[in-house]
Amino acid sequence: MNVSKLTRGLCSAAAATTMIIASATIATAETITVTDVAGRTVEVEHNPQRVVLGEGRMIYSVALLDSENPFERVVGWKDDMINYDPDAYRQYLDVFPEISEIPSFGSPYADEWNLEAVISLGTEVVFMNLGNLLKAQESGIIEKLDEAGVATVFVDFRQDPTANTVPSIQLLGRIFDRRDEADAFSDYYQEQMKLIYSSVNSIPADERPIVFIENAAGYNPNSCCTTYGAANLGRLVDLAGGRNWGSMHFPGFKTDVSLEALFADDPDVIIGTGANWSEANPATTAVLFGYEADQTAVQERLTALAAREGWPELSAVQNGRFHSVYHQFYNSPYHFVAMQAFAKWLHPELFADLDPEATMIELHDRFLPIDYSGVFWGSLQSGS
Repeated sequence: MNVSKLTRGLCSAAAATTMIIASATIATAETITVTDVAGRTVEVEHNPQRVVLGEGRMIYSVALLDSENPFERVVGWKDDMINYDPDAYRQYLDVFPEISEIPSFGSPYADEWNLEAVISLGTEVVFMNLGNLLKAQESGIIEKLDEAGVATVFVDFRQDPTANTVPSIQLLGRIFDRRDEADAFSDYYQEQMKLIYSSVNSIPADERPIVFIENAAGYNPNSCCTTYGAANLGRLVDLAGGRNWGSMHFPGFKTDVSLEALFADDPDVIIGTGANWSEANPATTAVLFGYEADQTAVQERLTALAAREGWPELSAVQNGRFHSVYHQFYNSPYHFVAMQAFAKWLHPELFADLDPEATMIELHDRFLPIDYSGVFWGSLQSGS
């Protein structure tokens, strides 16, 4: 770990108590009115110090703004990062050991959520995902929080990430009084996306390979497959110079796919998603991407997925165009890294100078309080 990050980590725990006490002393009742990504007008505490995250993986975004300590405001969250991205959780835990004490409230859209506990913590704002807007409305949780004086703000890094990432980061930056940090990341994000846009526009339609995204490949060894339509990772495929198989077959966000349909179409490229789900689901055969992954294990798991019944006959497997990528990119402002990997896989000559590994390292060095390590994408090697 570099010295600055180590120093930050050592100081954060001691400083956290001081900051909380100081903020409580100088806190004012200042509020601001914002429009969230759901189009809702919300009055929210400016620079809130007591925040609940409706999904733990929102810390990927909060860390870009509160880089000294992404957890300094967080008084509660959901345990999805702990369960489904434990590598990332442990990476943060090493720097900020106090996060083990943050209570988990489960899903805010289900009966398991302890509203009374959330309110008792003096929570000022709850952040929720746009994809769960309907669930939140149906459950009545928004109204209940409002009655208790707690604001609800929706952000989005999953439903329409290429359209909503910058607005969501800007929204968080405004609420957290981190406008400079939000601007810096927004500029970087757009710079990285444009590295691909400028070249892809010149690729004729008939030179864009058909790409099948296998969502959570191998998570359930006995189930296959689900894929994305013209959204999320499917949208990234289209923007990276491919033709997303799901976009061509259905209009929705995500759907189940029969193996018969997949095998009949025999797509040019197959990209699965994986993460370290072995702790939540020990039986999984997914590629366990993350901060603790290694190349040998990645190749072993990719080889096993490519060897499933019927898969060795597919063109993508035979032609060395069988890949996999870190699943959590699908719900993260860092998805431009996945898009760069896609572009290199789809058009290796055009994007020969593009280096997603260097981008991932730079992202961590410039914006995040944790160090980069592990493996986050891979390709089936010939002879595997």
